[in-house]
Amino acid sequence: MKARLSWYLAAAVGLIMAVRSSPVIAQDAMSATRTEYTERNLSGPRMGITFVPDGGALSASLKSRGLGPFMSQFGWHFEYLVVPEREEPMFSVQFDPLVGGVEYGSFLPGATFALGARFPGGFEFGLGPNILVGGDKGVNSSLVAVIGKSFNYGGFSIPVDFILATSPSGSRFSVIFGYSIAGGEK
Repeated sequence: MKARLSWYLAAAVGLIMAVRSSPVIAQDAMSATRTEYTERNLSGPRMGITFVPDGGALSASLKSRGLGPFMSQFGWHFEYLVVPEREEPMFSVQFDPLVGGVEYGSFLPGATFALGARFPGGFEFGLGPNILVGGDKGVNSSLVAVIGKSFNYGGFSIPVDFILATSPSGSRFSVIFGYSIAGGEK
């Protein structure tokens, strides 16, 4: 019994050493095609409009405070972009604090954190959480899905994004645009 246990132990150690000493095929393929990356900061001002359709608790709460279904949005977009040296998708982390409803004399702050991707032609998408202060519950959270396109013009990046924020309190649709200086490489 003791000899059999020693044999199993020796076989296990030998197998581990053999596997650890030889590179895995997938790792070899990845190291042969190493890609260099550049980091870019695409932060800049944002503005737009949000539509809150009738039918949800959020819409009823906004109506009771004298707010209509359409609201302006103003704020700043913070974006960190990882750009590969080859024509591949770029990955982004975004944070957008915005203020809505100023045309009604109200101050409705909100913030979105999104993770996304941008393709070489400028098409982009993202997904993440959103917090709206001043909704039907005081502070509402929702899931945000973003799809859009960035246009490059004269050294500027001009994004136009269509946004859906959805929660049990109701949905919101927004169109947000702005600009950033397309440089900013680190």
